[in-house]
Amino acid sequence: MKGAGGTSGGTDYFFIGLIMMCGGFYMLLSSISVTSNFGLGAHLYGFSAFGGRYNLTSGTILIPFMFGIGLVFYDGKSKIGWLLTMGSIVALVFGVISSIRFSFRAMSAFDLMTILVLAVGGLGLFLRSLRSIDRT
Repeated sequence: MKGAGGTSGGTDYFFIGLIMMCGGFYMLLSSISVTSNFGLGAHLYGFSAFGGRYNLTSGTILIPFMFGIGLVFYDGKSKIGWLLTMGSIVALVFGVISSIRFSFRAMSAFDLMTILVLAVGGLGLFLRSLRSIDRT
């Protein structure tokens, strides 16, 4: 009889590892706080030109977006309209993602060690179950 993954590694290691891994990674991800400072005045990109420093905010990214939408509605085959629209959407998504901050909540060393042992130990057992074991 074949075990987990079609190998003789054992289904007991598979399920124990899977439960430990899911519990550990759930506890790890639930202890991370995610915040963002994204808004219409948030600085997304900055560049230096002509002896000065200029910042593009999320509000200024909407200007080419509006022109692009206008061009697309005027002529659906307008390549510059689609370029402005898609470029602005990509810039906004990139700006939102780059403005995200992750922080770890305060916890004791025991809590952190428990989370890491569950997550990494479960991953090890899970991967061990997918390996063939010679039984002679």
